[in-house]
Amino acid sequence: MLTDLEKKIVACVQEDIAVTKRPYHEMARRLELPEAKLLQTLQDLCDRGVIRRYGATIRHQKSGFAANAMVAWRVEEDRIEEVGSRMASFKQVSHCYRRNPTDSWPYNLYTMVHARSEAACIETARKMSTTAGVEDFTLLFSRRELKKTSMKYFTNEE
Repeated sequence: MLTDLEKKIVACVQEDIAVTKRPYHEMARRLELPEAKLLQTLQDLCDRGVIRRYGATIRHQKSGFAANAMVAWRVEEDRIEEVGSRMASFKQVSHCYRRNPTDSWPYNLYTMVHARSEAACIETARKMSTTAGVEDFTLLFSRRELKKTSMKYFTNEE
């Protein structure tokens, strides 16, 4: 069980992070806490496994990356770890997942590639293919963002 303070902190850190030199100071100020207390509580939540991952998402369209593609790869199961590590090492890749294939969709490894153009996404996928020795893949380009939000576990009203 989480304390009321822990719930308030989780609600705060799941919102957008201020672009400042000391974003945690700003969060602590909003919560009316000392910054050290906020940081210690976050560390404790991580140590307990309540928070497993804490990261930031950059709005790629605003940072000059006009194209992105989910690249679906067909990889031999005994090579998934090796190939996944190689593909994840590309700076253009933000996500790399293994998923179960189906009879009608044989792809089992997925990478999200970001670039300035679709041609650059294709070129990155070709380089990844050569580097990892995987030839069976397809690119699925994003055409329109319909929804993009992070999970909300608690709200400030709770």
